[in-house]
Amino acid sequence: MRRHFLFVCGTALLSASSLFAQGDLLPKQFRDWKLTSCGPGPHYAFGRETGERGYRTCQYKSGDKVVGIWVGRYHDPSSGFEVYTSALRAGMVPTNLGQVSAFDKDGVLILEGSLVLGSTANISKEDLGALVQAVEASSEKAPLPPIRTYLPGAGRVLGSERYALGPEAMLAALNGSGQSELAAIADAAGFSAGAEAMLARYASRGKDSGVLLLLEYPTPQLAEQHIHHLDELLTARVKQAGTVIERKGSLLSVVLSPSSAEYAKNLREAVDYETQVTWNEASQLATDPPITSIMVKIFIGTGVFMVAAVVLGIAFGGVRVVTKRLFPGKVFDRQNQMEVLQLGLSGKRIDPSDFY
Repeated sequence: MRRHFLFVCGTALLSASSLFAQGDLLPKQFRDWKLTSCGPGPHYAFGRETGERGYRTCQYKSGDKVVGIWVGRYHDPSSGFEVYTSALRAGMVPTNLGQVSAFDKDGVLILEGSLVLGSTANISKEDLGALVQAVEASSEKAPLPPIRTYLPGAGRVLGSERYALGPEAMLAALNGSGQSELAAIADAAGFSAGAEAMLARYASRGKDSGVLLLLEYPTPQLAEQHIHHLDELLTARVKQAGTVIERKGSLLSVVLSPSSAEYAKNLREAVDYETQVTWNEASQLATDPPITSIMVKIFIGTGVFMVAAVVLGIAFGGVRVVTKRLFPGKVFDRQNQMEVLQLGLSGKRIDPSDFY
C-alpha cells in the first residue's frame, strides 16, 4: 500500500513538473495553447518597491494564432495589486477572472494572489480561465486592500484606479493623472509609517472633474499627524480651487484639481468609509454556549454551595450539642481547661464554671 502511494505521488510530481518550464511562472500548455518561447520581460520602475521575485514573457501558439503572455510574481497580493493597477489602461472594463481583472481591445490584465498576468491580445474567456487555473496553485492568495472599496463608483473613469504602497508608485500615479505639480505628496504621505494610497479620476456628464486621492493610516493619530504635513504642500492657488484635505477616522481624502469646490465636497462625501468606536468589543465565539445555558449553570452551582454550607453547619453544631448533652463537661468546656484572665481588683476570685 505504501509503495503504491509513493508511486502515485511520484507520478503526480513528474506530471506537475512537465506542465511548467524549469524556473518559469507559466505552464507549458493550457488548453490548445502551447508554449513556443520565453524570455525575461520589462520591469516596472518601482519593481524593487513591490518586492518583485520574478518576471517572464512567453509566446503561445494555437493553430495559426499567436499570443504573448507575461507574468510577474511580487512580495504579496497587496504588492501585486499595486502593479496591477499601474498597468491598467483608461477604459479597461472589469471582468470576473482571478481575484480582479480587466480587459480592452488590446488585451487582458489579471491579478491572482501575488501573480499579475497580462496578454498582448484577446483570447477566449475559457482559455484565460484555464491559464488562471494552471497558475493558481503557485499563487499566494490573501484579501486585497480594503481601501480599494472606498472609492465611489459614480463618475469614476474606468482604468484610472491606482494603488500605492510606496513613494515611487505614488509618484507614478500622480504623474499619470496629470498631478505632477503635487509630486511632493509622494514623499510626505508617510508610507514608512504604514500608509496606503488609492487614486482615481472622476468626471461627470457636465464639466465637473477631479482626481480623488485617499490615504489610509494604521491609526487616526497618524492620520491627524500627516494631515498637517500634507496641508503645507498645498499652495494658495490649489486651495483656492477647492482642494481641501478631510479626515474621517484613519482615512484622509482630498480632491486634486477639482473643477469646483462644490464638486470636490460632493466627491469627498461620496467616499464609502465609515468608522465605529466601541468600548468593549464582543469576544463570543460561535462555539460558545448560549447565555441561558451559562446562567442555568451559575444558579445550579450557587445552589450546590448553599446546600453544602447549610449541611456542614448543621452537622458541626449538631455534633457539638449532642456531645455536650451526652457527656457534659467531659469533651467540651471542661473546667480544668477553662481559664479566665483576672485583674485582681476585688478579693473575690471568679469561678470559670459560673459561665456554663
